Amino acid sequence: MEKITNYIGGKLQASISAEWLENVNPATGKVYSLIARSNQEDVELAIEAAKNAQIRWGETPAQTRANLMMKLADLMERDVEKLALAESIDNGKPLQVALTVDIPRAISNIRFFATAILHNSAESHQTDNLALNYTLKQPVGICVCISPWNLPLYLFTWKIAPALAAGNVVLAKPSEVTPMTAFLFSKLCIEAGFPDGLLNILHGLGNELGSAMIAHPLVKAISFTGGTATGAAIAKIAAPQFKKLSLELGGKNPTLVFKDCNFNNTVNEVVRAAFSNQGQICLCGSRILIEEEIYEKFKAAFIQKVSSLKVGNPLEKKINIGAIVSEPHMQKVLSYIELAKREGGVLLTGGKRLFFSGEIENGYYIEPTVFENLSNDCKVNQEEIFGPVVTLQSFKSTEEAILLANDTQFGLAASVWTENITTAQNVALRLQMGIVWINCWMLRDLRTPFGGVKSSGVGREGGWEALRFFTEAKNVCIKY
Repeated sequence: MEKITNYIGGKLQASISAEWLENVNPATGKVYSLIARSNQEDVELAIEAAKNAQIRWGETPAQTRANLMMKLADLMERDVEKLALAESIDNGKPLQVALTVDIPRAISNIRFFATAILHNSAESHQTDNLALNYTLKQPVGICVCISPWNLPLYLFTWKIAPALAAGNVVLAKPSEVTPMTAFLFSKLCIEAGFPDGLLNILHGLGNELGSAMIAHPLVKAISFTGGTATGAAIAKIAAPQFKKLSLELGGKNPTLVFKDCNFNNTVNEVVRAAFSNQGQICLCGSRILIEEEIYEKFKAAFIQKVSSLKVGNPLEKKINIGAIVSEPHMQKVLSYIELAKREGGVLLTGGKRLFFSGEIENGYYIEPTVFENLSNDCKVNQEEIFGPVVTLQSFKSTEEAILLANDTQFGLAASVWTENITTAQNVALRLQMGIVWINCWMLRDLRTPFGGVKSSGVGREGGWEALRFFTEAKNVCIKY
């Protein structure tokens, strides 16, 4: 059975404790590899390696940094099919999704930030005729990057790439639920010739390893993507030490469908926004708000489309929905389905765990599920489920739609579907969200800021925002 080891100081190695965690294939429910169970001792080892690499990398010319990162991206592209297969097996997502979305976007992350640093510029200000001020952007130092299990390599590289490009050294922790592609990524870093200690990838549990990484006094910046409760716990540790924090947390995203939308396109895209990656994307639209005049028509078309989605082995072609990432998460999603029934929800389709025969008979599969008749303040509409479960609600006016959309603790993303540009812009302006899509969903430009408001996080990732986060601004004033 393959062993997923740490990457510390340029070498692959087991944890100091020599303990292992089981890694389960969610499509089959079977253990297929072992994960190094790291702790404080491994963190200390990685910190020492990072300290030794820090000064050299920070002083390395931008072009040299860019060349090394581009070499890594080329190796990832060479192995795109291998990485996609590993991602599908480890996460349960359809292979085609990993092949066309996850791995290509991970490669794009590396290339984008590798080239971005070649076009960075500094501000300068002439203070009357007295002085010239200019701004230096210097590396922060040792950074911790912790990524989630839903888009494993994609979000892992989205943090690591800007940190390295900006001249920092990194301690990175992938989710213990989906560690395989981070392990394969480690091997590619070695092949690319990464300096020892530049990037250190550690595996283990959040409460044992993640906490030790975050609390270490030599860590200067933390970038975390995950649950809101975990983000709050990280902030409690990091804030008293005045570490830089970027927290991309949960969402309970509204989808606003107006009567003048492009109907057929909207139905198709709203289904995609609801159930992509088994609904396990922080951006998925799980609260679908539909203008009253078209509610019944839209509901019928939506349910028909959802009912046609094919659930099954993620390695098979033409599968729309694969396996839920783990058994505990599957049980959590199923518990919310039962809660929706107790809260008075009317089940329109789905609602059950699916069982198959053969190799995937013990896999974690749930039907795409749709409820209506739930109030906006019920738990199912207020708490993040992170699975293939959505609710339908109607609204009578634009004002009501905005009120319903904003009425949660979260504020990550929303999509608005209307052919009226005035309505679209008015709604986008008033939605309390970090991201608003109009007549589209998940259409991403790597130059744009990404993040949420309220309980959806602090700070922004992506583009120049990410490079700013991983640097410290220093003003230099020269008197004439």
